[in-house]
Amino acid sequence: MMFSSRTILAAAAVGALAAVLAACAGPAPSVPPTAVPAGEVKGSATRHTPASSQGVIANAQVALPAPPGGKPFLGKWTAAGAAATGRYPVVLFMHGSSGLGLAAIGEWQRALAEMGIASVAPDSFALPDRLTYKSPVAKDVYERIHALRASEIAIGLEALRSAPWADTSRVVLAGTSEGAVAVARYAGPGLAGRMMFAWSCEDNYMVEAHRTAVPVDQPVLNVISSTDPFFSRSNSYLGAPQALGHCGGTLAQHKSSTVVLIAGAPHTLLNLPAARHATAGFLRDVLRP
Repeated sequence: MMFSSRTILAAAAVGALAAVLAACAGPAPSVPPTAVPAGEVKGSATRHTPASSQGVIANAQVALPAPPGGKPFLGKWTAAGAAATGRYPVVLFMHGSSGLGLAAIGEWQRALAEMGIASVAPDSFALPDRLTYKSPVAKDVYERIHALRASEIAIGLEALRSAPWADTSRVVLAGTSEGAVAVARYAGPGLAGRMMFAWSCEDNYMVEAHRTAVPVDQPVLNVISSTDPFFSRSNSYLGAPQALGHCGGTLAQHKSSTVVLIAGAPHTLLNLPAARHATAGFLRDVLRP
């Protein structure tokens, strides 16, 4: 199921799909100011070495559709070749700041495999002493991370070109939170579409400027909570008093864009029913043979 450009879907965080609205909802209501928490930075490395670039892919989490009578594969890139039994469309997925340890990512990848779609989630933490943070921190810290994540998109796309099981004519770039910033900013070719989860495509505390680079005619799906704890106006350190809290404003002229708001959802929402339905509909339309 696909929805028209600028449509917003509202649903309970643990409920089924609710009504589809005809136009973007207004900005989330402001909340009384609260104390800004103390941020924290650990590590210092923000550029991949040749060794860590290899690790980004070697440690990548891959899901492949099931062979006849079998089960989907979910494991490391290094084992994917032996498990592949065909050539599949692929979602290249950029994880958030917590990395691949988030169980929701594997669960989401399995769901894609059940649709006949492969997925690859590169491992940003293959870089030793990788810079990490607890928000809020200075914008230049975030920007160094965003540059690192952008380099991983290039690494991932290059790896797919050498994977015999990857149909590189049907690649969708996706990401969540920190990873979705890199997805929105990617300006290179070779994509059938892109999906940004838990990112608002707006100027705020996490970027010097959002710098969204989605081509105006490229299909794009944005799924985010209506009260995202980081990118809606409910965040005390958002730094953007007029923020909408979603990509609808930035993508207003993108007629192939879909914005989905899920009422009351948490930041990690990949596997909520509303997000699953929107993702499945989007991918079936974009990746059809």
